Amino acid sequence: MDDRIRRHAEILVDHCTEITADDNVLIRAPTPAEDLVVALYERIGEVGARPSLSWSNSRAGRAYARAMDAEDFRLNDARLAAMEETDVVILIAGSTNAAETSDVAPEKSAASSRASGPILQERLDKRWVITQHPTPADAQQAEMSTEGWEQFVYDAINRDWDAQREFQANMVELLDPADEVRIVAGDDTDVTLSVDGMDAANDYAKQNLPGGEAFTSPVPDGVDGEVTFDMPVMRNGREVEGASLRFEDGEVVDHSAGKNEDVLTSILDTDDGARRVGELGIGMNRGIDEFSYNMLFDEKMGDTVHLALGKAIEECVPEDREFNESDTHVDMLVDMSEDSRIEVDGEVVQRNGTFRFEDGFESE
Repeated sequence: MDDRIRRHAEILVDHCTEITADDNVLIRAPTPAEDLVVALYERIGEVGARPSLSWSNSRAGRAYARAMDAEDFRLNDARLAAMEETDVVILIAGSTNAAETSDVAPEKSAASSRASGPILQERLDKRWVITQHPTPADAQQAEMSTEGWEQFVYDAINRDWDAQREFQANMVELLDPADEVRIVAGDDTDVTLSVDGMDAANDYAKQNLPGGEAFTSPVPDGVDGEVTFDMPVMRNGREVEGASLRFEDGEVVDHSAGKNEDVLTSILDTDDGARRVGELGIGMNRGIDEFSYNMLFDEKMGDTVHLALGKAIEECVPEDREFNESDTHVDMLVDMSEDSRIEVDGEVVQRNGTFRFEDGFESE
């Protein structure tokens, strides 16, 4: 077995989830990730924990969704029960066909998300991590060779996460006490987000592998302005290009897209919370320097900001603050590499992709 796969498994078990002998571990993976599953079972066995495996299959999921009526989607009680008995969840992505579910009607995808909401909530109460196993299909989507994609994935994963945590702490220290963040990029993005009373957090590969962002949850009614997401959004195998949103008092009041606008509409129509921002994330992983059409990597890029429509981040919302509830959480990216700035309480903390605590920062 490739030593990089064994290292991947070690990071998942030892760093991301800190599995112990007392843990029940649920692994959900596609069949192309079999080598990583085997490596995980080996490492979990060395720890003495108890793993269980749930294979995912996009072809089967497509067949089921196309056969269902949207109003017939309902909670899978068996999956919920399994999640309730789990201590640690490891979710692995990796496709044989990245567009397998592209002909599933968007309203069915939204209905499935609503039905699975209690399972998502239960999982978020566990120790969990999402990661990627490299496959040729995902390499093709990223417009890379198979070997190039593999190296890209492992370079992003096998990092000094202690050093990454310290670098990102600089941004967390700015965000945590802040009242307001403003994002300006080009002529089409100028949006302000109230973060008053919210907590900022540091993603150094505890729940996402790779990690690499500082993030918080905005006040639900505290987002105003316009934002154009100039990087594509992949949703259920369909690519949304040129997505644009206009916010008033926290809610999306107008939206458009240059391609697959119906997919964007279906996201917004998931529930009331899907029309509000649940997360503001600032990418800080300098080891990811190429757009790959894979949000797990793209949202961590150092020259990006992402807003997520839908469910807020629990660790960022104190008990005395309003929490944005939703059965979806969809990240969308803004390119901050040029003609852009991030302001925190009126002070520029990033300009054209360079943070003020990095060499090369231009204050004006």
